[in-house]
Amino acid sequence: MLYTNAIEFLYSLRLFGAKLGLENTRRLAALAGNPQDRLRFIHVAGTNGKGSTCAMLESIYRSAGLKTGLFTSPHLVSFRERLQVNRQLISEQEVVKLVEKMQAHLEQFPRESHPTFFEVVTVMGLEWFAGQKCDIVIWETGLGGRLDATNIVMPLASVITNIDFDHQQWLGDSLEKIAAEKAGIIKSGIPVITAAEPAKGLEVIKETASKLQAPLTVAAKADADKLPLIGVDLPLSGDYQKLNAATAIATVEVLASRLRVSKEAVRRGLNQVHWPGRMQTIRTSHGQTILLDGAHNPGGATLLAEHLRTCFPDQKLDLILGILGDKDSSAMAHALLPIASRIFLPPVKSERALPPADLAKLCRSANPQAEVHVTSSLQEALALSQASPILVITGSLYLIGEAMELLDLSPAGARNEQGLNEYGARLSSK
Repeated sequence: MLYTNAIEFLYSLRLFGAKLGLENTRRLAALAGNPQDRLRFIHVAGTNGKGSTCAMLESIYRSAGLKTGLFTSPHLVSFRERLQVNRQLISEQEVVKLVEKMQAHLEQFPRESHPTFFEVVTVMGLEWFAGQKCDIVIWETGLGGRLDATNIVMPLASVITNIDFDHQQWLGDSLEKIAAEKAGIIKSGIPVITAAEPAKGLEVIKETASKLQAPLTVAAKADADKLPLIGVDLPLSGDYQKLNAATAIATVEVLASRLRVSKEAVRRGLNQVHWPGRMQTIRTSHGQTILLDGAHNPGGATLLAEHLRTCFPDQKLDLILGILGDKDSSAMAHALLPIASRIFLPPVKSERALPPADLAKLCRSANPQAEVHVTSSLQEALALSQASPILVITGSLYLIGEAMELLDLSPAGARNEQGLNEYGARLSSK
């Protein structure tokens, strides 16, 4: 089997959509020898910031000398981004080996209950991390928590970054319902760390932790404000990233008796953390500042807008925007567009994308003073906005991934495999 064949096989799993439930993942993991039983995990859920928090935890533990596994989704460009050891992407050869093993296990399943793409990739991750003998795996949920395939593990700690509106059609139409799904990763007696706020999910998390006698630690803004005092200067911009860092530090402190980490390793890990496409700022050869941020829901868009107002007060910026049709595009537009003087709307390479012409109507309504330009491609949008001193690219991780390719920011040798992220478009429950 070649790597291209392995990726074609993973593409074929999109036919099975995505399902919420643990039965298939448990059965597939059992066929693989239950590799999760040979690993230690920190399980991370939340509406926004969970990827950044995972990156911070990974960087801290790697700085402390531990061999780290990192499991995240979606990928920006290459499928291999989802599975990393010591921040090295899994090799194409390892992907092929794992796919061949999965194919043999999948023969045990009838078509009507065939595992989905994410279920298969979850067990691939477990098997690879176990084979690599990772000391700790930073394990990000895919969707929700309670019925997410990643929830078959017994972690050292459960982390819930925050609660906000996203994926309401699957997780519930209120913050309480969404919080209940995220709190589903909490296990009996296992410590919980969260940055959730009162009236935004914290009460549900507290109640669940209390029922399960899971010790709860809450990271707050006051903790984030202490970062400079301990010598932390985050490479990731934005006040909310400071709160993510405070959450990561709280997790490390809770687990100090099981995973020893020096204060210097914490500082070094946070000061060196790298998480592409999230508040990532670059300076081009012709002097333009470009900020890429995968703010793909109203909460993320609001945080990005607050950051831009703080960093660029009284400045109107150029914005390249693309939004998926299953997101609350109106709330996102009203959060972001007041900061923009010109808005460029290229097509987003996703079957779920909101057409640029429809987004243009929304943009003109949200900010009648702004120039709105529908472009034929992201490349055209970049060319038209080249004279802008400050350019922001946001709204969809698909758009961020394409921008990273065009700006030569994607991993060396990475192939564009964004289409594998489409598996979630047809999600059902079982």
